Formats: sequence, structure tokens, C-alpha cells
Amino acid sequence: MSTQGTPPTVPQTALAALVDTFIRQGHPSQYAQAMATSIIFQTDLDLRNAQLANLLGWLKEEYHDIYPLALAVVEKTCSDFERQVQEG
Repeated sequence: MSTQGTPPTVPQTALAALVDTFIRQGHPSQYAQAMATSIIFQTDLDLRNAQLANLLGWLKEEYHDIYPLALAVVEKTCSDFERQVQEG
């Protein structure tokens, strides 16, 4: 999964381990790959959400004067993304 000479990343290692586990459980290879990819993707989303929540919580506690601005940036990003998805 990694290029020659480059050690695999944590997600690559986790993906390979999950695929192997699903195959040992009897799932076909292509389904094992899809299932493992889905789990890694969801875990990454959960991590990003936790990072953003912690950052916003820290700003609210330590820098309450800029917290509303940071929250506005996050909300604008969400609105912009939703608009782009709707526009295709």
C-alpha cells in the first residue's frame, strides 16, 4: 500500500489489518476492502469532528472574544459546502 521505501501510514496499516480480519471472517475480498475503507473513513471523520470540537471549546474558554468569529467561520464553511453540493 505504500510506495517503495516509504513506511505505511497508520490509516494504511489499519486498512490492511481490517481487510485481513474481514477476509478471515469469510467476507469476499472486494467487500472486505469496501467495509474496511468505510470504517477508516468514518473514524477519520470522527477524529476531525473531535479536533474541531476541542478547538472550538478551547477558543470559547481561553479566547471568548474571538470564539463567535471562529464559530461564524465554521458555520460559513458548512453553508458553503452544502451550497456546493446542491449546485453539483
